[in-house]
Amino acid sequence: MASSETPSDPVEDGAPPPAHRIVCHLDAALTSRGMTLTELSERTGITMANLSILKNNRAKAIRFSTLTLVCDALDATPAELFSVRP
Repeated sequence: MASSETPSDPVEDGAPPPAHRIVCHLDAALTSRGMTLTELSERTGITMANLSILKNNRAKAIRFSTLTLVCDALDATPAELFSVRP
């Protein structure tokens, strides 16, 4: 690459952005507590759609306020809900 060139942007090239390594364990947390996603939605006020995105590991971010609501409703800690893949 010439000194005047800049590295290509993967988004512009059509390649997907790098994946994150955070894994959400909401499904396991719900199962171990005998709670459904519907019940969690009712307890937290978070939409089913947003909880589903978390549960299926499609979330790119989570607000601390959302995390607090989920943790309180499940009586869980963030460490129980998330891990980092190697």
